[in-house]
Amino acid sequence: MKFFVRFDRPGRRRTWAAALMLAVAAPAQPAQRFSESTDVVVVEVPVQVVRDGKPVRGLTAADFEVYEGREKQAITGFEVLDLAAVPADKPEAVRRLPMSARRRFVLLFDLGYSKPTSMTKAREAAKRLLHGSFHPSDLIAVGAYLPAKGPQLLLGFTTDRGLVESAIDRLNPVQTHFAVDPLLLAAAALGDSDGFGGVHSRVAATSEIETPYAGVEAPVSMASALARSEREKQRSTFAGFTRALQVFADAMAAIDGRKNVLFLSEGFDSSMVMGTVDESEIQRMDNSSVRGDFWNTDNDARYGNTKANTDLEKMLEALRRADCAIQAVDIGGVRASADDLRAARSQGADGLFLMANSTGGELYQNFNNLGVAMEKMLDRTSVTYVLSFQPDVKHDGQYHKLRVELKSPQGARVVYRPGYYAPKPYGQRSAMEKLLQTAGQVVSGQEGGPVSLAVLAAPFKVPGDKAYVPVVVEIDGGSLLAGHQGTDLPAEIYVYAMDGQGAVKDFFTQTMRLDLAKVGQPIRKTGIKLFGDLDLAPGAYSVRVLVRNGQTGAAGMRVASLDVPAFGDAAPLLLPPFFPEPAGRWLMAREVKMREGEVPYPFMVGDQPYIPASRPALLPDQKAALSLIGYRLGEGLKAQAVVMTADGKEAGEGRVEILGRETAGADGPDRLKATFQPPRLQPGEYMVLVTVTNSQGAAETSVSPFVVPSSGGPAKTGGTDG
Repeated sequence: MKFFVRFDRPGRRRTWAAALMLAVAAPAQPAQRFSESTDVVVVEVPVQVVRDGKPVRGLTAADFEVYEGREKQAITGFEVLDLAAVPADKPEAVRRLPMSARRRFVLLFDLGYSKPTSMTKAREAAKRLLHGSFHPSDLIAVGAYLPAKGPQLLLGFTTDRGLVESAIDRLNPVQTHFAVDPLLLAAAALGDSDGFGGVHSRVAATSEIETPYAGVEAPVSMASALARSEREKQRSTFAGFTRALQVFADAMAAIDGRKNVLFLSEGFDSSMVMGTVDESEIQRMDNSSVRGDFWNTDNDARYGNTKANTDLEKMLEALRRADCAIQAVDIGGVRASADDLRAARSQGADGLFLMANSTGGELYQNFNNLGVAMEKMLDRTSVTYVLSFQPDVKHDGQYHKLRVELKSPQGARVVYRPGYYAPKPYGQRSAMEKLLQTAGQVVSGQEGGPVSLAVLAAPFKVPGDKAYVPVVVEIDGGSLLAGHQGTDLPAEIYVYAMDGQGAVKDFFTQTMRLDLAKVGQPIRKTGIKLFGDLDLAPGAYSVRVLVRNGQTGAAGMRVASLDVPAFGDAAPLLLPPFFPEPAGRWLMAREVKMREGEVPYPFMVGDQPYIPASRPALLPDQKAALSLIGYRLGEGLKAQAVVMTADGKEAGEGRVEILGRETAGADGPDRLKATFQPPRLQPGEYMVLVTVTNSQGAAETSVSPFVVPSSGGPAKTGGTDG
C-alpha cells in the first residue's frame, strides 16, 4: 500500500528521484516522554513595581502576596527579568530569557479614524521607534483596524525588527501581494485574514482599504437635522469600532503577559460619550432649554450618548481583562515641522486619553521621536517579576480576578494583570486564539508537550547561495491520538527555521486530514513521518517543529540546532551520521513545493534511496546500517565512534566499519556506506560522535542522537545491507 500527503506552500517546485513509501510495521519508540499533567493549571502573573517613576529592583517572592478574589494563593514559582542586566548585543543571553517575563508590544494602526497623510507620518514614526528603543528580547506584533474588516493581524509577536518594519510597510496600499504564513511569523498581507476571528490563505490587495477620509469630504451642513443625522452615522461607526476592539481584546487574552498596545490614531470624537465641550454650543442649548425650545436641544450632543458610553465601557473592560494597556499615540500630533507643532491638537485626543487612562497606559502627543516620548514607560517596565501559582479551577474559560500586593510597599506602585481566564476546551477557542497560542509556542522555543516527536535536519550543497536542508519529522502516533474521538484526524505541522535574532528565515506548514478508518492502523502502531525541506543561507539556526492534534489541541514541540556551512570553503565537512531505516515503518508524508530546476534526492546508498531515522533505535552489540556523507573528505578514510550519555559522560567506544564509498566529483558529496555497532549499553538516550580521518591526518567529527530501547522495544534501525 502507498499513501502520500501533498504539502503546498508559496515557493518553488522541487522534485525527487525517490518515492517515499508506506507500509505497516512494528511500533515506533516514542521520541520523548513527558511527565507533566495537562490538567495542572499554572497561572503566571508578570508584575512591575514602580517607585517615583523608576523600577524597583531586588525583590524576592517573599515580598509579594497574590490573591484570587479573597483567597490568598501560594506562590509556587518566581522569576526576575531585568533588561538592564541582559546585554543587548548577546543573542544567546536574550534567547535564554523566560517568555513569561518578556515585554509584548502591539503596533496597532487605526485606519478608520486617521487621515492617509497622518498614517504615513505614523508609519515612519513607528519604524524609527524600532531602532534603539526596544530591547532585543521584546516581542512585537503589528495589526491594523479597518472599518470594513475590523481588526487585522499582519504579524504575530516576533523579535525580528526587520520583519516588523516590513509589516509596517505593508500598510502602504501600493504593495499588494505577499506570501502567507499561517502563524503570521514570517509574512502576511493586509486583508489576508478574516480579522481576529479566523485566518485563511487568500491574497488581497491593500488598495481595497476604505477609511472615512477616502475620496472627497462632504461639506458640513449647519442644519440641525443634518447634524443629528451625521452624529447618528458617527455613533454607528463608533459602535463598530468598539466591537472590533473587543474582538481584538478577546484574541489578546489568549496571550499571557501584559500587552502594551501602541494605538496609532487620530482618535474618536469624545463628545459622543462625554457631550460637547464647546462653551458657545453648551450656552446655546442651555438657553433653548430655558426658553422651552426643547426641539433645538440635542441631549446626546449636550451630555453624550448613553449607548455609545456603554459600548466604550464594554470595550475598555475587555481590554483591561486581556491585560492590554493602551499607549495611545495621537498621530495628528506626529508633526513633521516646527510649524506643525504649533498647530491645534487632534480633535480625537480626548478620546485617545480616555482609552489610555482607563487601561493603565498614557497618551503621547506632538512628538517626532516616539522613542524619546516613551522612554519613561520603557524604563519603568524594564524589570519584571513573574509570580506563579497553581489554582484549582475548572476548564471552563471563566474569568478570575487577581490582586497582587507588596508586604512593605513604602510608596511603591504595583502593576499587574487584573485577572486570568481559566483554560477552555480547545474546540471552543477562536481561530485567532489558536493561532496566537501556537505562534507563541513556536517563538518561545520551549520543548515539551504530550505529543512525542523527533526531528532531523541537515544541510546539503546545491547551486546558489543557500543550502538545501531536508527536515525529517517523526510523530509518535499513540501520543498524537491520545484522547482523540472519531475517524477524522486533523494533524497540524509547523516547521520554522529561526536565526540567532529570532528572525524566521524559512518555514513550511500544513494541516493534514487523515481518515483513520483507512490509515489508522499504521498511525497507531508507529506514527507519521514527514519529509520536508528548507532553503537556508550559511549560519546558525534553530529548527522549531510543533505538531498538534487539531481536534484535542494536544501538541508537542522539538527544537533542533542546525549549522549551515559555507560550502564554498575548501575545508572538509562531515554531515551528521544518518541511520537508514527499513521501509514500511511509518505512514509517510512529504512536502511538495515549487523550485526552479531539480534537486537530487539526498539520502542514497548506491542507487538505493533510504529515509534516515530522526531518532534511531539501536541495540547494543548489534550492527546497524550507517550512512556518512561529507564534502572534500580526502583519501584513505578511517572512522571511529565514541558514545556519550545524555548528560555528556563517555559511555564507551562503538565500532564503525566502512563498507564502500561513492564520490560525486569535486563539488559533490562523498557517500560512505558503513555499519555502526554500539557498545553494551543500558536502555536510555545517547549521542554518537563519529570521527572520519583521512590519510593526511585531517579529521572531521559529527554527532547524532540515538536511543537504546528497553526490553521488548522495537528492532534495531536498519540492517547491515544498507
